[in-house]
Amino acid sequence: MMVLLKLPVAALSAVFLLSCVWLVAAQQPPHIVFILADDFGWHDVGYHSSEIRTPNLDKLSASGVRLENYYVQPICTPSRNQLMTGRYQIHTGMQHQLIWACQPYCVPLDEKLLPQLMKEAGYATHMVGKWHLGMYKKDCLPTRRGFDSYFGYLLGNEDYYTHVHCYPIHALNLTRCALDLRDGEEVATTYKGAYSTELFSQRASSIIRKHDPNKPLFLYVAMQAVHAPLQVPDRYVAPYVSIQDHNRRLYAGMVSAMDEAVGNITLALQERGFWNNTVLVFSTDNGGQTLSAGSNWPLRGRKMTLWEGGVRGVGFVASPLLKQPGTVSRELIHISDWLPTLVGLAGGWINGTKPLDGFNMWNTISKGIRSPRLELLHNIDPLYYDYSPCPGRDPQLSLAEEVSRGSSVDSGFNVSVHAAIRFSNWKLLTGYPGCDVWFPRPGENENSSITSEMDLLKPVMLFDVEKDPEERNEVSDRFPEVVDYLLSRLQYYQSTALPINFPPDDPKCDP
Repeated sequence: MMVLLKLPVAALSAVFLLSCVWLVAAQQPPHIVFILADDFGWHDVGYHSSEIRTPNLDKLSASGVRLENYYVQPICTPSRNQLMTGRYQIHTGMQHQLIWACQPYCVPLDEKLLPQLMKEAGYATHMVGKWHLGMYKKDCLPTRRGFDSYFGYLLGNEDYYTHVHCYPIHALNLTRCALDLRDGEEVATTYKGAYSTELFSQRASSIIRKHDPNKPLFLYVAMQAVHAPLQVPDRYVAPYVSIQDHNRRLYAGMVSAMDEAVGNITLALQERGFWNNTVLVFSTDNGGQTLSAGSNWPLRGRKMTLWEGGVRGVGFVASPLLKQPGTVSRELIHISDWLPTLVGLAGGWINGTKPLDGFNMWNTISKGIRSPRLELLHNIDPLYYDYSPCPGRDPQLSLAEEVSRGSSVDSGFNVSVHAAIRFSNWKLLTGYPGCDVWFPRPGENENSSITSEMDLLKPVMLFDVEKDPEERNEVSDRFPEVVDYLLSRLQYYQSTALPINFPPDDPKCDP
């Protein structure tokens, strides 16, 4: 027999109100936290069998979705540019190198950036850490480009404790040094001695603790770690006494400090009650820098190269909102995809942007459906200069012109140009892609293990990177039709490229 309980009107009203509160909470767009590491190599995370321990990154990624076919740009400014615009760097005129301290330019001011779109979607927007998208005038600053608050540094690197950046002014034959730490638009002078990895995680955690739970949060944390210089408190290095190489030992400590910072930010989200409605993205900005003890083993190349070691990135998404948590995605995803993905999650609109090169990847990440991305332009840089040559080598401009001249076949694309494109399982490189070494696993004998095939480099190289992610088997001779197609795609992209904006240093720059 069914028993009907009669509830007082007041009790029914309370139940109704609680139901409404639950529905509002369930419908509120998720909080979004994007953590960008700097120069974090493929072999530097625990779940890639590194000797460096990253328990927080391992745990978060294991409960989320690890992105194992995820690509970034080979150096810092281009990755950050594409993250913020959703557009290839050829389409913003920033396809060459990075923004140096005294160069008078920034991401074009007519580009609508990710935080502006999140703000339009009703989000509170905050940034902590490295900007490196230009600062020569105030309109270029983070607080003028969509962020409600900013705490961090504007240039590419600095001392982790003093927060000072030094830059040579060649025209004046001198070097200028200045404090590069800002709170909003003001110089922050009271943090000397504070280790930046800890400082940035503390500020990010403070933002989370103070945030109004009724408003969705977009928090972008761009870590200084693990970029050079190699600096870290001793307590983080102590667990790595078994690592013989001094620089690698320091680097391992820096990774551990960053891992702890990510754990602290996640803990703040949990303690604030935000975690169940949060999407956390972790990404590196480029491949590891072997000159500073990073490792991309077993991938070829390093930071500043178009080889997989320069562009295949460590990345994952962690969130209770994922439909298939605890999985590994091998779908093709690029850093330019985050803008449409995150704006889509926010319930925002991308109508105000210029044409995007990125795709909304949320269903691919959350549900495991096929990626809408079939093709990826790594870059085209006609002005490429190898200012970080391989050990024992002179800098390269491109492959010898007498070899490459006349090798543009029917596509019209100049194959002496530094360029690379990915389509499905294929990757095509032209010109000189950068240091082509397979750097050994840390701890192995470098003299016997560093290998290169510089003499065998060709103006056009083709690899099946799904079967051959280490790029050891060059197959252009076997698949000429693939080569022709990808060269025609490079020619198409080059026809859409803006002129390169890379002004000379202004000797009057004085921070």
